[in-house]
Amino acid sequence: MRRIKDWPADERPREKLLASGAEKLTDAELLALIIRTGDGSGKNSAVDLARALLSRFGSFRQLAAASISELCQQPGIGPAKAAEIQALFQIGRRFADQRLQPGQPYRSSQDAFLHFHERLCDYRKEVFVALLLDTKNRLLKEVRISEGSLNASIVHPREVFAPALKEAAAAILFVHNHPSGDPTPSREDLNITERLKQVGELMGVRVLDHVIIGKGEYVSLADRGLL
Repeated sequence: MRRIKDWPADERPREKLLASGAEKLTDAELLALIIRTGDGSGKNSAVDLARALLSRFGSFRQLAAASISELCQQPGIGPAKAAEIQALFQIGRRFADQRLQPGQPYRSSQDAFLHFHERLCDYRKEVFVALLLDTKNRLLKEVRISEGSLNASIVHPREVFAPALKEAAAAILFVHNHPSGDPTPSREDLNITERLKQVGELMGVRVLDHVIIGKGEYVSLADRGLL
């Protein structure tokens, strides 16, 4: 197996990118530029390793969700290369983020979706987050309440509303993800939302919505008239 440096110049990923632009490279060639080197045996180049990873995981989206240990199961990929791959996809997530910044107004459920989708759509555990808002629905603070299977024991009103009182929030918005990718609300989702809404009414904090994030889509309980 020839090394990439021994390939014709118009076949080397870096030279192709410099000559024609990144859009001309295949997925494997782009990933090879991150991996940089082969497996050290001389049998597999960086492009070969990239092709093997994409074949193993099926797509960039699935590859982005892979853990370090899962990446290292691919022959030729060690902790250093796995870390570089994860760093690449984290940069992509942050670039694609459209987060609300403190002081910006919350206007619709789509704002919550855009704020969280890139961070949560590939997350393998359920994460429950609260956005604390002022009297004009401007963001005060984002607070992670819990991580794990969503149930009443880990989403306790005390943990949810203590930060709201501390920040003098006038309203609160709940967001969590479904690792399955299907944002359809479960009975538990509905029960917890109703319980938190009742507590909010007693404490004078408006519960605006509960947005459930899936892969590329979301459900707003407020939009569906379920809140």
